[in-house]
Amino acid sequence: MNDTREKLWTREFIMLTLCNLLLFLNLQMIVSPLSGYVKEHFHASAFMVSMFTTLFSLAAIAARLYSAKALERGIRNQILYIGLALALLATFGYLWSGTMALLLLMRIVFGVGFGMGSTTLPTMASGIIPVRRLGEGMGYFGLSTSIALSLGPVIGTALLENKGFDTLVYATLIVIALIFPLVIPLTKKVKPAAPAIPKEFTAVPQKQGFPKALLLPSLMNLLMSITYGGLLSFINLFGKEASLANASLFFLFNAVAVVLIRPISGKIYDRKGHIALLIPSAVLLIGGLWLLSYAHTTGFLALAALCYGLGFGTVQPTLQSWMLQQVPPQKQGLANSMYFNSLDLGIAVGAMILGQIAQYSTYGAMYRYASLFLVLFIMVYAFYLAKRAKNNNMPNRDTGTSTTV
Repeated sequence: MNDTREKLWTREFIMLTLCNLLLFLNLQMIVSPLSGYVKEHFHASAFMVSMFTTLFSLAAIAARLYSAKALERGIRNQILYIGLALALLATFGYLWSGTMALLLLMRIVFGVGFGMGSTTLPTMASGIIPVRRLGEGMGYFGLSTSIALSLGPVIGTALLENKGFDTLVYATLIVIALIFPLVIPLTKKVKPAAPAIPKEFTAVPQKQGFPKALLLPSLMNLLMSITYGGLLSFINLFGKEASLANASLFFLFNAVAVVLIRPISGKIYDRKGHIALLIPSAVLLIGGLWLLSYAHTTGFLALAALCYGLGFGTVQPTLQSWMLQQVPPQKQGLANSMYFNSLDLGIAVGAMILGQIAQYSTYGAMYRYASLFLVLFIMVYAFYLAKRAKNNNMPNRDTGTSTTV
């Protein structure tokens, strides 16, 4: 089919991508510097600091599971508006949270709002992307998430160190407030996916329940995200250990690589599927972690970040597109929920596990140990490919339009 008849860069797609960027930027500007602020301002223990990530992640996961069910029933706009409103109120609440208990409560409320919004926006986007350009479209859309993940910590840390916590909060308030005038027209123009038809009203019984095809890519996304949790949580501490003045520049160089690879990887996915991308990307991620573990100069840090970013910027949209293609349109909310839940859970688990490893070794060694999760990533995927080749008579090649699990 001629791509000129399947327009990707519509006004609605651009606006949705921008809204997603702002939502994730709001999160990432706070999440990285918050641990340092809590430890210094409240003299919190390491366990209490970790609770700010853990409780947020659990709240977001629970909210996404509920949102996925609501999206199946066609309740999209209400979920989006409530989620954004909760995220805005919780961000404002940081200003008057004078105790750790209140600050933890705001993180939970923000997690609920963020979980609802981060499920709805990509579901809206996947609904307007031409089917034959899904990999390319989700690659560009997911670029907004990756840019926020990479630049948010740098911006947030700079604001906290130079202007203070209140200025950081006001900046994140502006970021999330900008979403509202952009998203309101979109909810009127972009139609929700048709709700699932109850089984008792169908002439032919429909298969209900959880799509098991989402489990494998979710597991792989979790394994990759464990390594990213180690980067978000400990890159600055690694910088001090390695005598790197600006270790947070890792995220900037990582963003450059992600921006460069996303358009390419999306088009490869549409032509050849995930089988052409996942193992080479995992190798790049492993290489990036090993290079980082030995980095003692900014140049070496940049090389490690570029290598990791090429892998990260390929794996993320590939797994998300794969998951979206395993479900009917009314269950795309569930697919997006599983994708982001596995991402958040992996980051939270990575912070806890890798933090314990670093306590008994070094941060450099910790990143080398982290690469073992990517070795497991490759082993799990290789087992899937071997099992599929054995059980199916289909050619050992996925295409972007294949429905093969």
